[in-house]
Amino acid sequence: MKTFVKVLLLAALLIVAIKFSPVLFLGAIAGLIVAVVLGAVGISLIAALLAVVLALAVALSPVWIPVLLVLGLISLFRKSERTPPPVVTA
Repeated sequence: MKTFVKVLLLAALLIVAIKFSPVLFLGAIAGLIVAVVLGAVGISLIAALLAVVLALAVALSPVWIPVLLVLGLISLFRKSERTPPPVVTA
């Protein structure tokens, strides 16, 4: 009797699930549409952020390009105080 009640309950739940499946399907479709919209907004925000960073880098290039050149020349001609590691030959 216990098994019969379980099977009957499972059949009732299956019928209820089948009756509610269109509602669940519409909910899933609505969720996917929301995910697509939010993804598009996120991608556009990332693109706008990259555009701002690029514009800032271009606007400040008269400052940072000479600074990088000077730092590169200093590091090129500076004597290294570190001794190279010894070479071990077998």
